[in-house]
Amino acid sequence: MRLTIAAVGRAKAGPERTLYEHYAARITFPLSLREVEEKKPLKRRQLMRREGELLLSVVPGGARLVALDERGQAVTSTELAGRLRDWRDDGVREVVFAIGSADGLDDIVRRKADLTLAFGHATWPHMLVRGLLAEQLYRAQCILSDHPYHRDG
Repeated sequence: MRLTIAAVGRAKAGPERTLYEHYAARITFPLSLREVEEKKPLKRRQLMRREGELLLSVVPGGARLVALDERGQAVTSTELAGRLRDWRDDGVREVVFAIGSADGLDDIVRRKADLTLAFGHATWPHMLVRGLLAEQLYRAQCILSDHPYHRDG
């Protein structure tokens, strides 16, 4: 199963990108980062809609779409691993995780998502979410392979 992180904006060198790269390098699932960006100066709602369209443009047919949004469902690491396992075992070829800009995700993305996921009730910087997601994907991989990185309480 292939994993894609579709994210609005280009990550610059810095601690957020370093965190993402640290965990992405450990993931054995095929993983790609697709960064999208609208260059035209648009009003906030128009920009969010355009960013949503750009994010959806990288989702291939048959892929599962997971929207990262503070209004989403908070799941445990084990539950996320289970969802990935189920999709893998059902023959899903690709899962795309969509991360919006600082303004969040447009409704167009949330409506099409198979799962809307939140990392708790807090709002996180969108560039930091890439690293948090990569760590959770690595942790899910470890859970699925019984690697000791993840320890149940």
